[in-house]
Amino acid sequence: MPFLLGIITSFSLPPYNLFFLNFFTFPFFFIFFLNNFKKNKWKSFIIGWIFGFGYFISNIYWITNSLTFEEIFKILIPLALILIPLFLGLFYGLATYLFSFFKVGRNYVSILIFSLILSFVEFIRGNILGGFPWNLIAFSWTEYTNFLQILPFIGTYSFNLLSISLFLAPSVFFFKRSLRFKIIFNILLIFFIGTNFYYGKHIKNNYNKKKNIDLDTYIKIISPNIKLDRFFRNEDPSIIIKELIELSKPGKDSEIIIFPEGILANILLEDLHIYKESFKSNFSNKHKILIGINSIENSKIYNSMVVLDNNLNILAKYNKNKLVPFGEFLPFENIFAKIGLKKITQGYISFSSAEERKILEFNNLKLLPLICYEIIYTGKLNKSGQEFDFIINISEDGWFGDSIGPYQHFSHAIFRSIEEGKDIIRSTNGGISAHINSTGDVLSKIKSTDKGVIEIKSYKKSSKTFFSTQGNKIFFYFVFFYIILIFFLKKKRR
Repeated sequence: MPFLLGIITSFSLPPYNLFFLNFFTFPFFFIFFLNNFKKNKWKSFIIGWIFGFGYFISNIYWITNSLTFEEIFKILIPLALILIPLFLGLFYGLATYLFSFFKVGRNYVSILIFSLILSFVEFIRGNILGGFPWNLIAFSWTEYTNFLQILPFIGTYSFNLLSISLFLAPSVFFFKRSLRFKIIFNILLIFFIGTNFYYGKHIKNNYNKKKNIDLDTYIKIISPNIKLDRFFRNEDPSIIIKELIELSKPGKDSEIIIFPEGILANILLEDLHIYKESFKSNFSNKHKILIGINSIENSKIYNSMVVLDNNLNILAKYNKNKLVPFGEFLPFENIFAKIGLKKITQGYISFSSAEERKILEFNNLKLLPLICYEIIYTGKLNKSGQEFDFIINISEDGWFGDSIGPYQHFSHAIFRSIEEGKDIIRSTNGGISAHINSTGDVLSKIKSTDKGVIEIKSYKKSSKTFFSTQGNKIFFYFVFFYIILIFFLKKKRR
């Protein structure tokens, strides 16, 4: 039963977004757990682990697609399909194990304690060993942005805590309380949900009344949808460059043309000059090209985002800070390399990570750069604290294949736009490219299976949010509040 409930819960996430399922799966799981396993700590751990395994095996199976491009990795597909969800499920097992130490029965205090523990364990999952905050329960609300307008104040982890509490609330129907109490409790629950909805609607209505600011330099988001296996066949980069130029159709106006991460995977930035004539003859001095490409500095290889003019002069550059384990670097490389393993992406040498994330400034624009899955981290984006105009996210999502992966990755971009109060410009290959405004509404989008161009000529300017300045310490304020509330309610019950 816990395994099945975990699978059903995963359908609340993108691309299905059936968030209402959580109002059934969480209470049934919680009551089943209280009835059968709470007094046995080992069994408590197992029940949470099984739920987590069902939850993750059904929503991150796409990871195995990245192992299909080279023969050396195909043998690992069954292991990755099972072991990674089993590992991530451990966090849910840890949550139920810790909860079993508390002597609480069927009451609202137990809901608060369980919500607090599970959300804190999810916070740990998002930060330990580099962190993997993928598919938090809060992402069930991705398609319902009216409910998300409190993110600029509290952030994703605090919202995750509130969401878990909310989804567990129907458990009161199984408590030994009067019918009157259950009715009042659920009326208050509906009132809380409705108030948040209409608050979000009010925020978005006010935002839509703001005047658009015309851009001096137009922005073009390029979504090429070049099949990933072409890179592994070492196809001539000039063919791909020609495709990119034809798709972007450079105009006569001043334009910033944005290409995805690693779209020229077979060459380094230092070798791009070989194709200088193609850029110079197709782009003018009014054009700026932002592209993801690998580069070398001090004998280290970086996954980089660079801004170039039509002569391929570098105007701005950012080296990726957060690398994908196994995808861009091999943990314990000295050990694994001896048995023939390497990172999944091309080449045998791991990428290096940079520490600085500077704002890219050019053409009177300031862009906060995020490469690929750097978009999934909350509260850590703008390290400099400098004001900026847009978040720019480039990615290679071809690794996901034709799966639910691109939708899940895209959902993080929606949360980041609302948290930071900034429009997001997103260019992907094999993923969802889009322009998302600062309230999380998708103004333009190109599906992962399509190729195309999005033009941005104006936007609505927004200021820094409270969360963008305070970060994840807000989550700990909520943790402290929950602890005080739990002690108060337990004392009152006595």
